[in-house]
Amino acid sequence: MNKPGFFARSELTAALWAFRREFLAVGLFSMVANLMMLAPTIYMLQVFDRVLISGSQLTLLAVSLITLFLIGLMAFSESMRSKILVRAGVRFDERLSTRVFNSSFESYLTQSRASPSRAFGDLITLRQFITGQGIFAFFDAPWAPIYIAVAFFLHPILGWFALLFAVIQGLLAWFGHRHTVEPSEAAGEASTDVHTYLQSKLRNAEVIESMGMLGNLRKRWQTWQAIYLAQNDRAQSVSSRVAAMSKFIRYCQQSFSLAVGAVLVIQGELTPGGMIAANLLISRALAPIDQLVNGWRGFIVTRAAFHRLEELLRDYPERDPNLTRVAPQGELTLRDVVATAPGRATPILKGLDFTVTAGTVTAIIGPSGSGKSTLARVMVGIWPDVSGEVLLDGLPIQGWDRLELGPHLGYLPQDIELFEGTIGENIARFGKLESAKIIEAARCAGLHEMILRFPKGYDTPIGEAGNLLSGGQRQRIGLARAVYGYPAMLVLDEPNANLDEAGEVALINTIRQLKAKNKTVFLITHRPSAVAVADRVILLQDGQIVSDGPRESVLAGLRGPRPAAPRTEPPNPAIGSAQPA
Repeated sequence: MNKPGFFARSELTAALWAFRREFLAVGLFSMVANLMMLAPTIYMLQVFDRVLISGSQLTLLAVSLITLFLIGLMAFSESMRSKILVRAGVRFDERLSTRVFNSSFESYLTQSRASPSRAFGDLITLRQFITGQGIFAFFDAPWAPIYIAVAFFLHPILGWFALLFAVIQGLLAWFGHRHTVEPSEAAGEASTDVHTYLQSKLRNAEVIESMGMLGNLRKRWQTWQAIYLAQNDRAQSVSSRVAAMSKFIRYCQQSFSLAVGAVLVIQGELTPGGMIAANLLISRALAPIDQLVNGWRGFIVTRAAFHRLEELLRDYPERDPNLTRVAPQGELTLRDVVATAPGRATPILKGLDFTVTAGTVTAIIGPSGSGKSTLARVMVGIWPDVSGEVLLDGLPIQGWDRLELGPHLGYLPQDIELFEGTIGENIARFGKLESAKIIEAARCAGLHEMILRFPKGYDTPIGEAGNLLSGGQRQRIGLARAVYGYPAMLVLDEPNANLDEAGEVALINTIRQLKAKNKTVFLITHRPSAVAVADRVILLQDGQIVSDGPRESVLAGLRGPRPAAPRTEPPNPAIGSAQPA
């Protein structure tokens, strides 16, 4: 549980903090590995200053065996820290992947972010950084002062020389941070925009090809691509300049450290072995800083991914798994409901108030653009920008856990979206395949005989988004999915838009069966045959209810007053008694 106040941690930070033991172990192995990296330097000193002077092969053998053992220990430590981080990365992904999946789905549902794939890309970026070479620079960097201290021990001038180049490398890292953050983030955003645009067009490839729209869309894609290439070029050029400067400084350090060592050897203040060892030592001291400079763009990308994930998990917290409610009966109440959308000056729905009792059929009618489909989304609790109250059995619908509420709701949107799999899997909402319930739902939707005519029946694959089916077949399978398990409340948005006469008859029979089972049905339609089964009609116009009541009274009001029957005047006696001349 997060601590309040200053020590409060975000969910993502808490997830990383849960691996503090692994990071501590990595730090200990990093300490051993960095200490053992002093072995080649000490070995070189011993060879030049002892073995060559004494000429003792036994001393060379002993020093070589000790150095071999220490190098082996260094390799073991590096291997262990890599293995620990890889396993931690896998566990980190397992811990957060479900949360990211749920949160990104809710985010996409509320239209606040471009695509759930971005969130998973951020999670992969964060995991790869944790398990990659970039993080080792952060564990190795604290040991740079140790190497510099050893350089001071060899000779103060060498220590100051190493410290000077460490400061230069640090300033270069600061320069890289100042000048690569904005270009890298802009390039990442542009890359996401290009990917999202391309994926959206690929989903409509048939429409694009059939109407010759490819050329026009390609021009628009080229505009997005040009923006991305420009941003990426800017980010790459800055990173390349920083990397080139870092390489220049590194080579200067390697050369000048030899020059400084040579001067000290000439002056008799350092041995030749110390000169070569100092060169390796200073290079090793500056290596982590050099890695930080070269990998800074990756760190910036990871940091941006971390902040996006942190914001996503904060805005869409995990629902309480212990919160359970009694199964709803289907009574729906709207109180002063106002629904808005970004970019619109006026609300779509304007203060709707009504209550629908359980077990009734309500038809919602009105001209196009009156807000009927928005109302459908509001009633099932998936419209993002809503004020007022939407109550299911007296409880706010947003307070329900969606996994718990889902089986009690049936929803058939205007745009039928089926998913890759079999007919049976789609009807069963990709849950447990219970044949009796699947067949019952298909029979209720008047679909069973049609499914049996498919080569594999309920096991027939429908292709991606149901592209192997006709529009009417998709709509009827969507209807069967909506009635699966006989949920307490169903919202059907233009369920007969793609149906033929037989399909519409099946739809009417389905609604009658649902009503007989005391289910609450909302029917959004324009066809009189569907309205005929409704108990109540709500007429929407410009986001407002202009008529609401029993079916016959609302429809009579729409038809207007009946014309008066012609009156039969009694004959005028004077006229009637007149005889023709």
